[in-house]
Amino acid sequence: MPRVNGVDIPNDKRLDISMTYVYGVGRVTATKVCEFLGLDPGMAARDLTEEQVTTLSNHLSKNYLVEGELRRFNVSAINRLRDIGCYRGFRHRRGLPVRGQRTKTNARSRKGPKKTVAGKKSVKGMK
Repeated sequence: MPRVNGVDIPNDKRLDISMTYVYGVGRVTATKVCEFLGLDPGMAARDLTEEQVTTLSNHLSKNYLVEGELRRFNVSAINRLRDIGCYRGFRHRRGLPVRGQRTKTNARSRKGPKKTVAGKKSVKGMK
């Protein structure tokens, strides 16, 4: 498996698809990089030579925020919001949806599994 910016990209997939395994590289970025470097986006990743892998890795690290650098940037942006005490930082701190979504229903992915409240009467108990 070729290693690009510390990530093993899959051998059997197309180059533009396998590049998306690198954090911060999507389909559009992968296609642009292939076009810029003169690589065929349809070729399998196993067909890359060592020289092509190093040029690809260097190009990504010089021109784009990828992997650890991008993760650190995102974490520092969230920490800044928390530190200044703004509404978005408060929502991040409490683990609630940040972008105005409703929380009465449909916030389970952000809030986590349902926590049952003790003392609530069930339908069976009311009969």
